[in-house]
Amino acid sequence: MKNGELVLLVSKDRSYLIKLKKGKLHTENGIFDLDKILRKKFGDEVQTHLKKKFKLVKPTIIDVLKRGTKRLPQIITPKDAALILAYTGISQGNFVVDVGTGSGFLAIFLANYIKPGRVVTYDNDKKMVKVAKGNVELSGLSKFIKIKNKDATKGVSERNVDLVTVDIQHPEKVVKHAYSSLKAGGYLVIYSPTIDEVMAVTKEIRKLDFSYINTVENIVREWQTERTTRPKTMGLMHTGFITFARKIE
Repeated sequence: MKNGELVLLVSKDRSYLIKLKKGKLHTENGIFDLDKILRKKFGDEVQTHLKKKFKLVKPTIIDVLKRGTKRLPQIITPKDAALILAYTGISQGNFVVDVGTGSGFLAIFLANYIKPGRVVTYDNDKKMVKVAKGNVELSGLSKFIKIKNKDATKGVSERNVDLVTVDIQHPEKVVKHAYSSLKAGGYLVIYSPTIDEVMAVTKEIRKLDFSYINTVENIVREWQTERTTRPKTMGLMHTGFITFARKIE
């Protein structure tokens, strides 16, 4: 292990995402000696001073997003971000413009899948940009993500883009700029919390030469399997509507 490396300490009932450094880590499960962990490798077992056992695991991008990053606004959840991958088929080496950086969750998620491709993400809120930069740095994907503190409703300068994602208020104001930015065959994906916004977005999309326009809602229902098997009473149901459109010419 090396100083500054992200590590997931995991047991059957608890986990900690940490950036390694010398010293001690105090937790409710006891104290970790980080100097000893620096001499370990992924897959090794470590113990707290209370003899609580943990495994050293290399964190996934979901571990980083869920446990390590700072959130400000509502984020596009992993279930919806994964749907964007599934419906557009973007892959390694692609070029993405992400409008509405927020905390940087979607930019980080996408960059992890398309590297060595890159993501350019826009946000006109300096506070959001500051938080997003910290999250991007933590993710280790800084060289694949460029953050612009600019208002994308006034224009998007990138061209020959494979995918443009939009998650801002009044996303319909970005549609014409997204069209100019996309290559032939590229996708526009707009995340909308309300059906009123979907209607406004779809109206703008239909003014341009987009095809395969489709709006979906992604509902995930978890099941409990302890004692009885049934759907959980509470779940992550509606998060937003996702509108897809493809530029053909």
